[in-house]
Amino acid sequence: MNIKTVGFILASSSVLALAGAAQADTALRLAHWLPPGHALQTTGFEPWAQSITQASDGKISFTLFPAQQLGSATDHYDMARDGIADITFVAPSYQPGRFPIISLAEQPFMVTNGIEGSAAFNDWYQQYAAEEMPDVHVCMAFMQDPGTLHTVEEVILPTDLQGSSIRPANAVMGSMISLLGGASIQVPAPEAREVIARGAAEGITFPWDSVYLFGIDKETKYHIDFPLYTTVFVMAMNKATYEGMAEDERTVIDEHCTSEWAQKLAKGWAEQERSGRTRALEDPAHSVHQPTADELAAWREATAPLGTSWAEEVSAKGHDPQSIEASFGEIMGKAGALFQ
Repeated sequence: MNIKTVGFILASSSVLALAGAAQADTALRLAHWLPPGHALQTTGFEPWAQSITQASDGKISFTLFPAQQLGSATDHYDMARDGIADITFVAPSYQPGRFPIISLAEQPFMVTNGIEGSAAFNDWYQQYAAEEMPDVHVCMAFMQDPGTLHTVEEVILPTDLQGSSIRPANAVMGSMISLLGGASIQVPAPEAREVIARGAAEGITFPWDSVYLFGIDKETKYHIDFPLYTTVFVMAMNKATYEGMAEDERTVIDEHCTSEWAQKLAKGWAEQERSGRTRALEDPAHSVHQPTADELAAWREATAPLGTSWAEEVSAKGHDPQSIEASFGEIMGKAGALFQ
């Protein structure tokens, strides 16, 4: 990396510091791939980092690197593993097949609520995190509020996707598109609008307000109003960084790697995404289809084979899919976040 590149990164990154943090004992680099104005940064990462700095009496400080500054969205797990960043925002599904357990939550029509659902989801996944992600210290896991299908032309039934090209939000959605006879166009979220604009894709599975944030609303005018999917995320920490901290600093980190904080991180983002649904409903240039009970049943029946594929993939990794799914249903059900 040359001096000009380093200068650009430092100039465009967001430094979070409270009074006295300039003398911090531990300066952490937090990398993510979302735009710096994204709700998850402004209502999630920034308050979380500030709380850690305050709780540590300024011993821990943060520099935020948004928008893929330190590496591609697909590389954030390995960036934490290799110490390119100290903490990263990981989308496990960007590496299909690598983390099959966590992908259970991404099955169609599984989750209805990303706020309380995130706290429950972290409770559930921490049972498996050390085994499935042994290269990093898994701080916490959370999820986005459910997203749906946004298309250039109207889609009502799953058969309408046959022959179409769709940018999926995650690997499970990619499998769904293929199952329904479409083609999956794999690009990171920041590149999705360009792909649709040039006609290489005719739609996207995406959360509601992110359609507007990424400018995709200029291309996709049709939306289906159901909780089609969620995408799950992990805050991953470099093991050497975590283990090398002073005991009091690790305690502060541990107190901010909880299910309560998973919900806090998810909350502002979920509320922002829900506002996008309202915006689409009120936008005369957009059409939001409310599925009938029969239409919803057709979607659930058509996507059911994905659950079988998930179980086979988990079994191939030496895990018991039935017990994993039962645990997920129990914990998410108690939180009122499970689609019935």
